Amino acid sequence: MKIEWTEQAINKISDKIKEKQGHITLNYDTDGCGCVVNGVTNLSFTDSHEPDHEKIETNFLPVFLDKTKMIFMDEAMKIDFVPEVNTFQLKSPNGVLNPRMSFFDRTEG
Repeated sequence: MKIEWTEQAINKISDKIKEKQGHITLNYDTDGCGCVVNGVTNLSFTDSHEPDHEKIETNFLPVFLDKTKMIFMDEAMKIDFVPEVNTFQLKSPNGVLNPRMSFFDRTEG
């Protein structure tokens, strides 16, 4: 799996996490979706990652992803940031996977 950050996404995530220590996780959330294939992706910044998460090297910071959710992701993805709507996007060669991807800072402190 390959994940690439755009320059705008790198600038925005750097601004959000500043000098904090932690891990970026790409989550696939199915709560309230009714069906596991209708999940929604989001980014979170956490103090630690789960042991069943796989580390994906990127052109910026590594991204952790639950191994059991990798089936719902494309092999090549890009994390972008759109300033006009102040949101991250998850894209692939197959299309936009999430046009309004949330970011959550879940670090303590």
